[in-house]
Formats: sequence, C-alpha cells, structure tokens
Amino acid sequence: MYRSILRQSPSPSRFALLSSRFASTSSKQPTLKERLAVLIPQEIENVKATRAEHGKKSFGPVVVDHLYGGMRGLPALIWDGSVLDADEGIRFRGKTIPECQKLLPKAPGGSEPLPEGLFWLLLTGEVPTPEQVTELSKDWAARAAIPEFVEELLDRCPPTLHPMSQFSLAVTALNHDSAFAKAYSQGISKKDYWGPVFEDSMDLIAKLPNIAGRIYSNVFGKGKLPSIDKAKDYSHNLATLLGFGDNEAFVELMRLYITIHSDHEGGNVSAHTGKLVGSALSDPFLAFGAALNGLAGPLHGLANQEVLVWLRKMQSVIGENASDEAVREYVWSTLKGGQVVPGYGHAVLRKTDPRYMAQREFALKHLPEDSLFKLVNQVYTIVPDVLLEAGKAKNPWPNVDAHSGVLLTHYGLTQMEFYTVLFGVSRAFGVAAQLIWDRALGAPLERPKSYSTASIQKMFANKN
Repeated sequence: MYRSILRQSPSPSRFALLSSRFASTSSKQPTLKERLAVLIPQEIENVKATRAEHGKKSFGPVVVDHLYGGMRGLPALIWDGSVLDADEGIRFRGKTIPECQKLLPKAPGGSEPLPEGLFWLLLTGEVPTPEQVTELSKDWAARAAIPEFVEELLDRCPPTLHPMSQFSLAVTALNHDSAFAKAYSQGISKKDYWGPVFEDSMDLIAKLPNIAGRIYSNVFGKGKLPSIDKAKDYSHNLATLLGFGDNEAFVELMRLYITIHSDHEGGNVSAHTGKLVGSALSDPFLAFGAALNGLAGPLHGLANQEVLVWLRKMQSVIGENASDEAVREYVWSTLKGGQVVPGYGHAVLRKTDPRYMAQREFALKHLPEDSLFKLVNQVYTIVPDVLLEAGKAKNPWPNVDAHSGVLLTHYGLTQMEFYTVLFGVSRAFGVAAQLIWDRALGAPLERPKSYSTASIQKMFANKN
C-alpha cells in the first residue's frame, strides 16, 4: 500500500477514506513519528523489491564531460521528497505546487499552505489532517528554545559577520545536544538510527526561527526578541521573531515562501551536501550546517539578491513606471555588457518555474500596485523574447529567484544579506526529511570514484 501512496497522487476521496480510517480506529490521530514507524518497514520492503527487480539495469551513460561538468544531470542519488521535471517543475511526493496549495491544511482564515503540512507530506507521502498539522505546530513550538550557550555564541558575533555564517555556526553548535550522536556513542542498533535522527530533525526545524530571529535582531538592531507563541503556527512565529507578526499578509507570505523553497530534489548543492555529510552518520545538525555553507554560495542561495540589485539599478536608470521599450533597452544593455539577466534560466527547468508563478499570483493578490512588482511584471513579459532573440538561454523563463526579493522588500524586510537565511530555514524541511529516510533505509556512505585528468587521457589513449 505504501508504494502506491508514494508514487501516486491520492484523490481527495481516497484521502478522506484514509482519514476516516484513522478516526475510526482511534480517537487520537497518529503523530508524525507514529505514522513513520508504520511506513518505514513497508518502504524497506519496497526498496528491496525495487533493487531486486531493477538493480542491475542501466540508468544512463556516463561520459567524460559529466566529470568535468560538475556531474550536471548525472543520475546518482535517491531523493524521496521531490522530483524536478524539466517541463512541469517540482513535485513534492508527486504533487505539484498548485496541488499542494489546494490540498495541504491552512491556518484559520489563511489561504496559503502551512509548512507543517508540507513536512508531513515530504516524510510520509500523505496529506495530513488539520488536527495533525496543529499537533505538529505545537510540537515544534515546544522544542523551539535554543540553548543559552548558542544564544551567547550568536550575541558575541560581530554584526559584520555575514548572517549565513552566523546561521551555520549556530546550527552546528546544536550538535552539543544531538540525540543521535548520544545514541550512536551508546551503541544503538542500525535499524533504530531513524528514531534519534527524527528527534534531532524535529529539534533542528523547531529551533530555526529562534536562531534566525536572533541573528536578524543582532545584525540589524531590531530589539528584544519576543517569545514563541505555542498557540501559533511555525510561519507566524518566524514572522513575529523577525518583527512582522502583526502583518497577516507577511505571515501568509512566509507560509508560501517556506513551502515552495523547502525542497528541490537532491542534486542542488545544499540538498546534496546535507545528504552526503549525513551519509557519514554525522547528526542532522552537522549535516545541515554543512548544507547551509553550500547554500551561502553566490551560485546557489544568493540569486534573489542579485535580481533585486539589478531591478533597483534599472529603476535608478530608467525611473519608475518606465515604458516597455525602456525596459527592453535596459535588458539589451545588460546582455551587451557581458552580463546575464539574473533570475532567468535554470539548470534543469525548461519552462517558467512554478515557484515563480506561485509568488506572482501572491503579488497580484496582495500588492498589484507595488512599483517594483510592476517592473517585475514588465520584465516577465519582455525578457524571454529578448533572451530568445539573443540566443542566450535554452530556457528564457524566470525562476523562483526572479520574484522572492521583491515580495520581501514590499513588506519592509529590505536587508538582502538576510534573505538566504530564510531560504535556509525553508531548505531544512527537505534535507531533514531525506536524512530521516536515509537512516531508516540504511543508506550507505557516499563514495563516488574520482579520476585525474592524466588518468582520463591515459584511459582513452590510442582509442577512437
């Protein structure tokens, strides 16, 4: 049964049957950990059957250019939470972003999915009930406090230290109280690894708002941090810690932002780094700290800053409410100056990123008259044709980074160097979910084979 749940998109009626079954067998619905305990043995058998049937089959050729080209597109990983299709975009456990927006539980009065529900979906392949999501919110709120020494560590960081460096530092320091590290030192059975890894992952996700809020407060002088409200959802608490909790539209933005940034299959730098470091049986705090260091790189997590800088520079040159022709000329000047148009094109996607479209719909609903959004809208209609004419992109369509900075800026979160921290909070959901499954399924240490240039030359010497 679990195989079908993972590989199909259950209909609402099927989900209703599942929900009614839970309700009929117990007055209290299963927690996330209880549900995982049921699913793990089934998935272990599913993996065994898949390997037995398909394990010796070829999955595609490897050419020398894969080695020199950063392994781009090389099939090499198992990542259960999401798969990125070049034509249709990301699917979380088989569900598109619009489907997630429709099916996942929402806060009372809200219209965007709660990230708690997305995490449940990533782990189980099932859409949770509102009651299960509420209990998960309460669980995370109860775990949210960070150790006093981590608070002191952050407070002693100079404000000139980049927020991502502080973020990685604090997450790594949480290893001090790792349940998995303690259990491993005491000789826990391999088949039980997933339990303490689950607890560490829950603690990790729960503590990120407090860490992010403290960094934001320290670096940008936002005053004393409020306490976590145990009656509120994860995104509401994060928004409150950043000083925006009174703005319901910003809270809704955080719910959408975390959901769409949570996972993007396993080949991107942050996801792969978390999986790789976790394969050494490093606990989730160490693994995700390493993932954050990859996310901090300019080619991964800083793209939305580059988009915002480019848009503001354009506004300073051509002014607000400029004509389409003026925007088109500025785009051409960017290309002729040897630069790329930031936020356009994608390593995998060959269509407009569904994550961009979700943010566009949010902007059309909440801030249609924002001057920067109007410019984003003009760019959206102009840039693809220019890029196609210039022959600069296989995919001339916008990606997720082309929009997120504009939304954050509209609500007053203007400190661009902090944006990647929000990305990091989101990405923890996907990395943590995969770490739990890797330990549950006994995933081995990753150890690909490497070659030197000289060995490649020798290998193909005197061969056509």
